[in-house]
Amino acid sequence: MTDIVKAVIMGIVEGLTEFLPVSSTGHMIVTGNVLDFLGDPEGNRATTFEVVVQLGAVLAVLVLYWKRFLKLLSFNLKAPGLNILHIIIGMFPASVLGLLLHDFIKDYLFGPKTVVVSLIAGGLLLIGAEKVRRKPSAETLDDITYRQALGIGCFQILSLWSGFSRSGSTMAGGMFFGVSKAAAAEFTFLMSVPIMLGASGVDLLKNHDALVASDAGLFLAGLFTSFVVAMIAIVTFLNLVKRLSLTWFAYYRFVLAILVFLLVV
Repeated sequence: MTDIVKAVIMGIVEGLTEFLPVSSTGHMIVTGNVLDFLGDPEGNRATTFEVVVQLGAVLAVLVLYWKRFLKLLSFNLKAPGLNILHIIIGMFPASVLGLLLHDFIKDYLFGPKTVVVSLIAGGLLLIGAEKVRRKPSAETLDDITYRQALGIGCFQILSLWSGFSRSGSTMAGGMFFGVSKAAAAEFTFLMSVPIMLGASGVDLLKNHDALVASDAGLFLAGLFTSFVVAMIAIVTFLNLVKRLSLTWFAYYRFVLAILVFLLVV
């Protein structure tokens, strides 16, 4: 199997899982090790590739929600509905802790063993959120209050633990604070753009030595594939989440945790 084919497969995995509550990190670890991608799934080239394909998923959100982003960037805080302040409030807790604890997180929360634990813990959180779920007070994005945005943002801190899943932690948090699953998912998508762009920028600067011209085709193949697949996955997931219990995603996470343990740890 050529590296280009492997890059496309990795892009498919990233695009499918980045915005689902199943942990894209866990899937990338398993897939990278099974494919022996770039010869060293934990090396700088593989790490940089993962950052690049993640940007493809970010671009998918920008394309799908471009009208919403234009509205947010108007900075009109008096207009009814979701505004830029909601996003800033939601981003604040995880962004601050992520900057303060960046090295600690990379050193201690980004290994296969910790991913196994976070996959299980995240699954239990999803089950707990479904158990306590009540009729939401915020059915749509524009119903979300500042208090609910802060609550979701606090739960997003859990996603700093690799394998916990940003969408999983924030959707569960939204449900605890009276936000519908679909609205919490969309809020997560919007918050993810500046957060992922910032985190990816930091990682690319730190691993810029791994960016070489000979890898351009490989990286672009992964990025484009991730972009296309993520667009399909986002639309499909929003339709599914309205009628599908998060418990099923929790069970899937438990199976993935077993796979990571058996194949990688």
